[in-house]
Amino acid sequence: MAQNATIYKVELTVSDMDRHYYETHKLTVAKHPSETDERMMVRLVAFALNAHEHLEMTKGISTDDEPDIWQKSLSGDLDVWVALGLPSEKVVRQSCNKAAKVIVYPYGGRTAEAWWDKIRNSTSRFDNLRVVNFSEADSGALAKLASRAMKLQVNIQDGEVMVSVDESVVYVTPVEWKASA
Repeated sequence: MAQNATIYKVELTVSDMDRHYYETHKLTVAKHPSETDERMMVRLVAFALNAHEHLEMTKGISTDDEPDIWQKSLSGDLDVWVALGLPSEKVVRQSCNKAAKVIVYPYGGRTAEAWWDKIRNSTSRFDNLRVVNFSEADSGALAKLASRAMKLQVNIQDGEVMVSVDESVVYVTPVEWKASA
């Protein structure tokens, strides 16, 4: 019998001084049985970094043809495609052809670096692709914040990210490996 997703209730308050975006999002996050706390928390921070009134979590890890997070225009076009982890060059290429803006958030230390070394040259032609890495230490620290009911506060200023849950605070420094045009 297949395991069911674990449901997390998240109140995500985003204070993004870089984009002048200040909003609270009430999210119900389905954590797939194969998804780690680390990946789920990276997903929430990626959501905060791209927060918008039309940004949505998708079925994510359980589907191949959807990103983890997307933003659609009112006409149904894909404006933003956010993927986590280490997608293949083929998936990155297909994503760049489907959406106006694609952001990949790799994490995992040396594994992420090896992935980027492998696909960097083949993805350089995509002006709509942005790749932003989370260090292994940062994503590992985020994983420790995970709980089934969270009030997550994310403050973003000058590219630095402060994530807090109750009394616990984690500072994350996303590193841009590829900027979009």
